[in-house]
Amino acid sequence: MPQTPHVETHFTASETVRDIVIGMSDGLTVPFALAAGLSGAVEATGIIITAGLAEVAAGAIAMGLGGYLAAKTDAEHFASERDREERETHEMPETEAAEVADIMRSYGLNHETTATVVNAIRSDRRRWVDFMMRFELGLEEPDPKRARRSALTIAMSYIAGGLVPLSPYFFVRSVHHALVSSVVATLLALLAFGYVKGKFTTSRPLRSAWQTALVGGLAATAAFAIAKMIG
Repeated sequence: MPQTPHVETHFTASETVRDIVIGMSDGLTVPFALAAGLSGAVEATGIIITAGLAEVAAGAIAMGLGGYLAAKTDAEHFASERDREERETHEMPETEAAEVADIMRSYGLNHETTATVVNAIRSDRRRWVDFMMRFELGLEEPDPKRARRSALTIAMSYIAGGLVPLSPYFFVRSVHHALVSSVVATLLALLAFGYVKGKFTTSRPLRSAWQTALVGGLAATAAFAIAKMIG
């Protein structure tokens, strides 16, 4: 009887999604809060546009640089730990072999099977180090292009998010009406973004949608209230 082939559908782009989430969430909330705060203090859309664009540019650069440095740090940490593991397999092979045996026993293997597996792993130095990196330290080798890709993804996501709350100020002369349009556009964008993010990262996208919108709304409300009090 023919069998239907089993197809795995695991999501494997978690790093890219994480970068988009980092950039887009800040891009939507920070310029939104800035524009709302300025709307409570000034009556000229030109000032809000200028300040908002400056913030989007600065934020994109800062966030992109942060993503680049974080990815570079991960790569350097991996390289440092791999060097240490390689050194230990040369200087204290029996200790490292005992650690492999402990890992195998944690999976329920008996003594004879564990000994066979340990001997097979330690027969190939590179495979041995790979095993220790993954199963002892829980580290995967980073993509060498990860830092540049992360920086670009975060920066572009920040810009895309930041233009949403600012866009009404380009077309509406009244600060009050522009603010209302900005609130509506940004909350809708936050809901949509939160839902899409939830589809990839959780099993409850609707909860992710309203939580994301709530955080952005609170940030903008706080900024608007502070600007009103100061002004």
